[in-house]
Amino acid sequence: MKILRYVHYLYLVMAILFLYEGIVKMQQDENPIVVFLFAAVAIFMFFFRRHFSNKIQK
Repeated sequence: MKILRYVHYLYLVMAILFLYEGIVKMQQDENPIVVFLFAAVAIFMFFFRRHFSNKIQK
């Protein structure tokens, strides 16, 4: 169960990768809106999971 403490950081890594992919798509004149939406959802999930994991630990 110790791994559950670090799973929410996976969402942060995914958000960074999606942001990078969105910037690359923007430079290639493609539509990066969907990729940036995935990045926003990943950032939201990071804070959501971190909040509830801290709540459970208390």
